[in-house]
Amino acid sequence: MIRTRVTELLGIEYPVLQGGMAWIADGRLAAAVSEGGGLGIIAAGNADGEYVSRQIGIAKGLTGKPFGVNIMLMSPHADEVAQAAAEAHASVITTGAGNPAKYMAMWTAAGAKVIPVVASVAMARMMARAGASAVIAEGGESGGHVGELTTMVLVPLVADAVDIPVIAAGGIADGRAFAASLMLGAEGVQMGTRFLSAEECTISDAYREKVLKAGDLATMVTGRRLGHPVRSLRTQFAREYAKAEYSGMPDDELEAMGTGALRKAVVDGNAEEGCFLAGQVAARVCRTEPARDIVRSVVEEAEPLLKGASRWVR
Repeated sequence: MIRTRVTELLGIEYPVLQGGMAWIADGRLAAAVSEGGGLGIIAAGNADGEYVSRQIGIAKGLTGKPFGVNIMLMSPHADEVAQAAAEAHASVITTGAGNPAKYMAMWTAAGAKVIPVVASVAMARMMARAGASAVIAEGGESGGHVGELTTMVLVPLVADAVDIPVIAAGGIADGRAFAASLMLGAEGVQMGTRFLSAEECTISDAYREKVLKAGDLATMVTGRRLGHPVRSLRTQFAREYAKAEYSGMPDDELEAMGTGALRKAVVDGNAEEGCFLAGQVAARVCRTEPARDIVRSVVEEAEPLLKGASRWVR
């Protein structure tokens, strides 16, 4: 049994969090992960407060265990979603794409544990000072919005910089990466891409197939010109977007080009116009299985590795 400050803080069996993937991480998937002993997360993305409240209701109807809500702070609906999460007494709130400081008092007063995603030491320290319960140090290997540092570099830097628990994210899909994360100073992991293969994940068949067939060089990063780089599978849309980035296309047209592309991938399975977000570790995702089996297999694979590490020491 692997017990850390993360399991104690969140009241979960295993220190495994499911990533807040927009258009993907709904109440059903979150509940399945929580039922499996991890912490499921509902992703707000660009949705409004009503959607988030509805998904929280779905999750509560499927599990009595803790789960969380991920709030993308650059969303135009961030204020109402922040309020909805507080009113629903979400157990955990994770955040991305911004600084959640202005909401922290409201969330903590509602009993939520606030765990921001950070991509730098400076942001981790800022969140610790603001009262975060833990931080998720997410490396650039991850899918979706990415930072500059890799997980192997970022996690130990953040672990040394703050006293609150650190959760590693980016490039984690099996027991080896879980064990490595603990050795780097993390006390838990967050996985997104691995859960794209969960039976309870409602992505399109085309999306799931692309992830299951992905190779080691299957992803690429676009969006650097606009200041918010994103990692996705190397599809027709991604290649065309990358080409447009280095053309003379105005910024507003480039922004418009990406509008709705994730939904086209998740819901429609549109291989030509969809943006299929996935991390580099997609090459390690090879089969579809229940969310509970994903959570438990990662931990069960890690335990003998951690116990056997002494064989390297003479």
